[in-house]
Amino acid sequence: MSRGPELPSVNQLAAIAQDFGLDMTLDDLTNQRDAMRGAIASLRHIDDMPEERPAVAYPRTSGYRPHPDENPYNAWYWRAEIKGAETGPLAGEEIGIKDVVSVAGLPMMNGARALEGYVPIIDATIVTRLLDAGATIVGKTACADFSFSGGGHTSGYGPVRNPRKPTHAPGGSSKGSAAALAAGDVAMAIGGDQGGSIRIPASWCGVVGHKATFGLIPYTGCLAIDMTLDHIGPMTNTVENTARMLSVLAGPDPLDPRQRGVIPADYVQDYMPAIGAGCEGIRIGVLSEGFGQTTESWPEFGLPGSEPAVDEAVRAAVRRLEERGATVTEVSVPQHYHGLRVWFAIAAEGATEFMLKSGGVGTGWFGYYNTQFLEHASRAALTRQNDYPLTVKNVLLLGGYLKRYYHGTYYAKAQNQRRRLTEAYDKALAEVDVLVLPTIPHLPAPIPSLDADFGEYMSRALSMINNTPQFNLTGHPAISVPCGVSDDLPIGCQIVGRHFDDLTVLKVADALEKSADWQSV
Repeated sequence: MSRGPELPSVNQLAAIAQDFGLDMTLDDLTNQRDAMRGAIASLRHIDDMPEERPAVAYPRTSGYRPHPDENPYNAWYWRAEIKGAETGPLAGEEIGIKDVVSVAGLPMMNGARALEGYVPIIDATIVTRLLDAGATIVGKTACADFSFSGGGHTSGYGPVRNPRKPTHAPGGSSKGSAAALAAGDVAMAIGGDQGGSIRIPASWCGVVGHKATFGLIPYTGCLAIDMTLDHIGPMTNTVENTARMLSVLAGPDPLDPRQRGVIPADYVQDYMPAIGAGCEGIRIGVLSEGFGQTTESWPEFGLPGSEPAVDEAVRAAVRRLEERGATVTEVSVPQHYHGLRVWFAIAAEGATEFMLKSGGVGTGWFGYYNTQFLEHASRAALTRQNDYPLTVKNVLLLGGYLKRYYHGTYYAKAQNQRRRLTEAYDKALAEVDVLVLPTIPHLPAPIPSLDADFGEYMSRALSMINNTPQFNLTGHPAISVPCGVSDDLPIGCQIVGRHFDDLTVLKVADALEKSADWQSV
């Protein structure tokens, strides 16, 4: 039997008692310590039992950190080559993997200097599925520090630049995947999305990014922010490639608690029939709250309002769909504005408790617990917390304040309110097949300088989340497709559908993509 955990000292128990506000004498603590002997001895047997882990099926080498000469936009954190099966629906495709996804043997730092040194020993479920489908993984794409920013400047190895206009932000947090796609390095990549982190960089880099229905794609082996917001999914250069990837990625995984009670155990879906199907008879609802926004739409956040060029590009995209047989109506969901407030309450406290204080693992769910990362993250939280970026320090302080002085009440209230938000969109989607709105209602700003002040650093990190976090709360599928350009910068059109009707979302997205060359309209 292994040695396992030691019996706590009385002084250690006294400190813990103080944390919980317990008044205990020395005798009390000694008695409690003696009562723990059996439990501690039992825990030692746990170390002697084998720990089940997802298998690693394909050989690979460790890869390398790319030199700036071969990484001009800083899109790649790590380069490698892992070949999958000889045949399959993705045979011959090279894929970039966002650096929140475990790839055994390749370093993973989630964009954060604080997490440097971690090398996973498992492949995430989606990595195995991609390799089984014949894909070749060619590296890890850069992401925002702890994936907690929608800008371009918050990454551990420096800003990621937008290949469409390198002085400007690519969006985040899946910025490296979007930049690699826009630069033509790959045709397919993986992104993660807790508040828009697939769709935001897809919009600003002029690529396709699909946040699938919550639970459709397994999250096992990916670093989490809050388990009720986490999505992982495809980013590609065409809607067809998105459908190809989604057909491979989607489906049940017993190791992912997000799928329990959400996706049937025998769920199988081929999304390729969406391609070329057109939009004849599709009912499109133009979500009025997604357009014409001002800084007074959310006065407490000071988000930039809508830019006329963006609103017009998206409405022009809708007109092209109408010319191809879709019917179009204006739809109002007033709760759209309130949804951002609900998301902030969940994201702030959820990220603090789950991602930062619980090592992205937490308790109370069935599935695969990544104990290797838990140990690494816990050590980082004790030794490298001063390496956290300003965005993460802010959420840690805010979440810690809400937890300590309001005992999780606002997180709980927000979780209860998200049901009403979901019902509001469901009601709208009962009358139409999809909702359409700008992915981001304004164009990207320049990347701030390295010596930017606190206000600029923070605003450029979170100023683009007007229209995306709502659908992380509700779990509806949402895709961003490029639909126009202004000042050499892409504009994204967001298409939102009913739960598990990703096929219709892709059908409309494909019709829009084929309606015009977005770079010339």
